[in-house]
Amino acid sequence: MEVKIEESVEAEKAKKIVVLLIGPPGSGKSTFCDTVMRSSHRPWSRICQDIINNGKAGTKAQCLKMATDSLREGKSVFIDRCNLDREQRSEFIKLGVPGVEVHAVVLELPAQVCISRSVKRTGHEGNLQGGRAAAVVNKMLQSKELPKVNEGFSRIMFCYNDADVENAGNTYNKLGPMDTLPSGCFGEKKSDTKSQPGIMKFFKKVNALPGSSSNEATNATRNYNEKTENVRVSPAKLGSADIVPTLAFPSISTADFQFDLEKASDIIVEKAEEFLPKLGTARLVLVDLSHGSKILSLVKAKAAQKNIDSARFFTFVGDITKVRSEGGLHCNVIANATNWRLKPGGGGVNAAIFKAAGPDLEAATRVRANTLLPGKAVVVPLPSTCPLHNAEGITHVIHVLGPNMNPNRPDNLNNDYTKGCKTLRGAYTSLFEGFLSVVQDQSKLPKRSNQTALSDSGEDIKEDSERNKKYKGSQDKAVTNNLESGSLEDTRDSGKKMSKGWSTWALALHSIAMHPERHENVVLEFSDNIVVINDQYPKARKHVLVLARQESLDGLEDVRKENLQLLQEMHNVGLKWVDRFQNEDASLIFRLGYHSVPSMRQLHLHVISQDFDSDSLKNKKHWNSFTSSFFRDSVDVLEEVKSQGKANVASEDLLKGELRCNRCRSAHPNIPKLKSHVRSCRSQFPDHLLQNNRLVARPET
Repeated sequence: MEVKIEESVEAEKAKKIVVLLIGPPGSGKSTFCDTVMRSSHRPWSRICQDIINNGKAGTKAQCLKMATDSLREGKSVFIDRCNLDREQRSEFIKLGVPGVEVHAVVLELPAQVCISRSVKRTGHEGNLQGGRAAAVVNKMLQSKELPKVNEGFSRIMFCYNDADVENAGNTYNKLGPMDTLPSGCFGEKKSDTKSQPGIMKFFKKVNALPGSSSNEATNATRNYNEKTENVRVSPAKLGSADIVPTLAFPSISTADFQFDLEKASDIIVEKAEEFLPKLGTARLVLVDLSHGSKILSLVKAKAAQKNIDSARFFTFVGDITKVRSEGGLHCNVIANATNWRLKPGGGGVNAAIFKAAGPDLEAATRVRANTLLPGKAVVVPLPSTCPLHNAEGITHVIHVLGPNMNPNRPDNLNNDYTKGCKTLRGAYTSLFEGFLSVVQDQSKLPKRSNQTALSDSGEDIKEDSERNKKYKGSQDKAVTNNLESGSLEDTRDSGKKMSKGWSTWALALHSIAMHPERHENVVLEFSDNIVVINDQYPKARKHVLVLARQESLDGLEDVRKENLQLLQEMHNVGLKWVDRFQNEDASLIFRLGYHSVPSMRQLHLHVISQDFDSDSLKNKKHWNSFTSSFFRDSVDVLEEVKSQGKANVASEDLLKGELRCNRCRSAHPNIPKLKSHVRSCRSQFPDHLLQNNRLVARPET
């Protein structure tokens, strides 16, 4: 009984919606309704005048009565009529009482498409088909009036092609019972020419339509789209409904990092309540892709309990990279739940944002920082060439890193929620401070005197100018302690910042290289210049690392001509270990090389057998890091440094490539099947590996 009472209360709280579908016959109104209602989590009622009278055509009065009854039952309503003029819409708009919003979805498709569909269809509910349909559509379009917000609509969404209609359908399909949509007019195209050109020209050909090709409607749509220029959204030209600065942000650390949802929602609401007064009229929008998102429900309920302005802090269901094009929500700033390396990859929000933004975001990020510590954020302005800037009107991305509570991920906090909550609060503080800086720059709000400098959150750290600083060995412990506490301050000079905030686990190789005598249990050999260790998670039967002991060499991109002698020594030591392994098993074949972008600090050479027979090789990234051109052969690196003063570095995009056998290059769907194939494959290695001693094999006797 209690459950039913709670459901009833929730239904009363939910804001209902009346959606007027506006478009001529053949524009897809009924299809739109059916598509949404089939999978929507919100209860809907479709009001269609063609069938309202016991399956037959009825009156507007009957439609109004059924709509009123449906709203009383807690349902939202689709008004499936043409609604092409203001007078026809006016009575339905009056349904918009408190607790009920009135929306319009305008299906402004090409006249040719609507006429063609109407003529060809059979079994239409209102029996409007064949040649008569063409005349009706033509007459309706000649006298149509497009809707305006001042008629009483809280939201109008324009659709000009099938893709727009699909996006609009997705917007309503994803709308849960308690969700709302931003108000305003979205997607309208301004044009000095008459809308729906060529109606009469097409109408004259209508008698030929039934016998024509079945692709004609599709071709008509394609021809129309080819004549229509893509609209590029400039943030400076947004309409009056869209000028409010808005940050769309995902819930930090609650997905892959598995932060407790109750604790996370408390912190989100706490920080939103703290920052809203500082943000002027700006809005904060928590975004999640999934229906029935628990974090959205928790935040919404807790924000309501605190009476936080729901017009300035609200939740939104949808893709954070398409909130404008698919959801009609205009945001000038979005947040990215990133990784510590500020790199594409992984899954979820980080992968989606980097993919949507293209290479411009990665390049712009590198100007600001190369790594990020938990609890910190970095503001990255997007160039005008960036797809997110052009298509969605997004001017800035704010990367933010939260605490990791996932026991299966490295560098987790071992369920220490005291530290975890402190770090998550820091993450949202840095995120909202970053957004505040954007708001102040764009709207010229007075700056607060006690605002935290952005450099303290890691935004203005430039890798190229500082990364070659040498750290004294005696300060390793202090530096590591600072990294663990989330501070970017260099212990030697509180006025300067470290150039690279490597995660604690990623510093392990650096510690071994600098102090091999402290790691006798893992060190195989060491000298003044190198240290040799087994890879802790070997990706093949034999896999060792040759570490450089020079402080300034974090990875391959740091290597310069003055390091050539060191590189040669590392190569020679690697060959020595190959010889040792092949004395034990002459069948082993090796490659020596470097990852283009290391996952751990300190330049290290991989000496790895090509059997890849290891339980530690578990995923695509592991495989492609050793079998694609992301793996730079030591002999090639030596030649490049000698001839051009530095080594070439490949893109991490290569790690996302297909799983292909390192011998025959055949493709495989997953790691188990790939490993099974590799074990039995006896094909010759690719030609490029057989050249320049890239493969090291024991000569046959």
